[in-house]
Amino acid sequence: MTSGTQMSEGPQNDSPRPSILSRAARGSAWTAMSFVAAQGFRLISNLVLTRLLFPEAFGIMALVTMLLVGLTLFSDMGVGPAIMQSKRGDDPDFLNTAWTVQILRGVGLWLAACAVAYPAALFYDQPLIAQLLPVASLSLLFAGLEPTRVDTAYRHLLLGRLTALDLIATISGIVMMLAFAAVTKSVWALAFGGVGTAAIRLTLMWLFMPGQGNRLRWERAAGHELLHFGFWIFLSSVCGFLVSQGDKAVLGKYLSIQGLGIYNIGAFLAMFPMMLGSTVTARVLIPIYREHPENDPEARKRLERIRFFVTGGLIAALAFLALTGPMIVNLLYDARYHSAGGVMVAICAVQMIVVVFLTYDQAALAQGDSRGFFVVSAAKATLQTLGFLVGAQFMGLAGAMLGQALGMLIYVPIIARLAWRHRVWDARHDAIYLLVALSFGLFAVWLNWASVSLLFPGTGGGFHG
Repeated sequence: MTSGTQMSEGPQNDSPRPSILSRAARGSAWTAMSFVAAQGFRLISNLVLTRLLFPEAFGIMALVTMLLVGLTLFSDMGVGPAIMQSKRGDDPDFLNTAWTVQILRGVGLWLAACAVAYPAALFYDQPLIAQLLPVASLSLLFAGLEPTRVDTAYRHLLLGRLTALDLIATISGIVMMLAFAAVTKSVWALAFGGVGTAAIRLTLMWLFMPGQGNRLRWERAAGHELLHFGFWIFLSSVCGFLVSQGDKAVLGKYLSIQGLGIYNIGAFLAMFPMMLGSTVTARVLIPIYREHPENDPEARKRLERIRFFVTGGLIAALAFLALTGPMIVNLLYDARYHSAGGVMVAICAVQMIVVVFLTYDQAALAQGDSRGFFVVSAAKATLQTLGFLVGAQFMGLAGAMLGQALGMLIYVPIIARLAWRHRVWDARHDAIYLLVALSFGLFAVWLNWASVSLLFPGTGGGFHG
């Protein structure tokens, strides 16, 4: 065995390794604590920024962010999930080949962002996008240079140091963004904040993450495995763009730029639980599914308990935000942003349906079934986007939210079939929590109807200009 292999496996072999569930528990705790802290700082910075900047700035930056996420997802080859699930995930040749792919992708993303900046500015009739996008996309270039030691930490659920470094980078970037905003009073502060965070994170990961360094390398077998696995991940990521950013892509044409900024504030607050759940499941569930045999009854019971706990916690958080959304917005923001309360209620009501099935698709990735993952991703993206588009066409923002909810209900049997095929489907869990989600969602909309009704066209909510 080479010394490089020993280094890459060292953190796992130096002492008896805790069980997968104990590592999963610690990893989940680290991830949750880091996420809550980071989002807390982002909320504070958001409150400060809404007083330093204007609503249109958040609308413009929402479009820039949507374009960046789109470029990222439209080029995603699944390098991280490939390292987490592959039998060669600790092999230096495999890791160096993955790092080479990652660098090439990062450079390509930055060049693509420069190329689409001017056409995007024309399409959305926002000239500033042509200047902002090339600068903001430097964050994608920095991300491509991160060492694969980050993915190795995710693979083995050794997340303590990683989450601490990630939190330091986030806080440093926020401080930098607020300083720029205080001086410039410009949307440029939001762009520089994102680039600064990526640069600081890159530096910290190279300096302080343990393990073997990377070098440029291309091994044919590793490249074939990465590209074969990544093909379906790439197609899934295209669908992921529609799921995560399709609302802004559509609403950028249907709403005024001020209305889009207000919507973005409401979405920022409403998506806390969903983002936390997605982050934890993406980082923790693949290793758990990978190390738990499908036919082990005890393992299946443990997974069912984990799923019940995760879903229940996320629905409770979303229900709280749905019930109190307008009150939270009125308390934290000035009158220019109060319409965001209705956005919070509507988004949380829809997301309560989504989280019921949040833990299933990772089972496909853990077993190398990237094609099955693509199929459910495509179905989810198609149904959600069609619902959003048709609803927006007939009833504006309110119709878009309703259409999205109906699309997610149609999605239920599709994701259930994938879960059944990989022997992780839990019908009792789905039935109980789907009923709970629908009940809380409808009650929250009824309770806050005065705020939700502002999402309809012609009601003076400030979304349509």
